[in-house]
Amino acid sequence: MTELTPVQRVPGTSRLIEVRVSTPDADTAQAIATQLVDRHLAACVQILGPITSVYSWKRETHQALEWLLLAKTTAERFDAVSELVTSRHPYEVPEVVAVTVRHSLDSYGAWVRDVVHDGDD
Repeated sequence: MTELTPVQRVPGTSRLIEVRVSTPDADTAQAIATQLVDRHLAACVQILGPITSVYSWKRETHQALEWLLLAKTTAERFDAVSELVTSRHPYEVPEVVAVTVRHSLDSYGAWVRDVVHDGDD
């Protein structure tokens, strides 16, 4: 079994993050996911859904079906991911949140970094 390695112990590497984005439908989710991967802003994007979201908007409680994107990338790519999502998203205020990946399989983390680094060249 391969040991899980804390990202902080890997010198000279970008922090891995998972960016979460909710979308109103499967087509929007697919389009954004494909663009993130095509532009090397994410190594992988998983699409989950439909899910039920209960949220407050303009002081009222709402409920809606949504699709959730889980984009694997690096902290350095967060601004570019956010820019792409907000430019193509139908919501006035889309959910774009990042969660730091504290541990990952060494080879998986290297793959994510390699893929998103390719976009820098």
